[in-house]
Amino acid sequence: MADVTRPAQSRNRLGERLTQVRDGLRAYRLISAMWIRSLMAYRLSFVMTAFGNFAVTAFDFAAILLMFSQVDRLGGYSLSEIAFLYGATCTSFGLTDLALGSMDRLGKRVRDGTLDTLLVRPAPVIAQVAADRFGLHRLGRLLQASLVLGYALVVLDIDWTPLKVLMVPLMLLCGAGIFAAVFVGGAAFQFVAQDAAEVQNAFTYGGTTLLQFPPTVFAKDLVRGVTFILPLAFVNWLPALYVLGRPYPLDLPTWVAFTPPLVAALLLALAGLAWRTGLRSYRSTGS
Repeated sequence: MADVTRPAQSRNRLGERLTQVRDGLRAYRLISAMWIRSLMAYRLSFVMTAFGNFAVTAFDFAAILLMFSQVDRLGGYSLSEIAFLYGATCTSFGLTDLALGSMDRLGKRVRDGTLDTLLVRPAPVIAQVAADRFGLHRLGRLLQASLVLGYALVVLDIDWTPLKVLMVPLMLLCGAGIFAAVFVGGAAFQFVAQDAAEVQNAFTYGGTTLLQFPPTVFAKDLVRGVTFILPLAFVNWLPALYVLGRPYPLDLPTWVAFTPPLVAALLLALAGLAWRTGLRSYRSTGS
């Protein structure tokens, strides 16, 4: 009897989990659509904000261009190669920032008790937090990064193979997944710290800035840290250097460049566990 019951229980748990995912996606879609309609009520303001987002993020690449006005190569890499690194990491981050950019507001909700209003609604809390004040203007960042990536792909002299062609979209999707795990994990930490938005930003925005440059300009201890401890290197360094035909500074085997899907899946699972643990530990403000 027990052998028959266990598979049935497993199927029930899987069904419940799929139902939760479906409900979460539906809640996310409805809440984000509400904020988009609100934003589009003032279309000129939206256009100006999106353009401002585009321009501000473009200053990062402008700084790289200024560097190359003084040097021909940076860390042994040409401008087009660094543009590829920049475009890949910023496009991945732009996708995640567009979808989950509101997660860093969780600490404020924990402090002032407004998270309680999300707990009583019939929708997953993580979907509500992620979609809260959905910022469509963040498309400016994504567009700017995509343009730089497109420029790099056009000017780079790469010996394209089917695996290298496949690696580019795979790198962008897996990079977005890794950043998503960092966003969710950072939000989970705010259940404990309550005022850790800047700590979270150090790993999200700071990690993006780090990955815009080749690993050869950093100390090997730092490269090891973002490879084996917080594996941000799997966002773009490892797969991008495979596409560029460059060796990785830590002399890792070539097949490691194909592991970002596994790394992203593992980090997302850990981030989900951290989120559920943090949510269960929440005790409100008592007011």
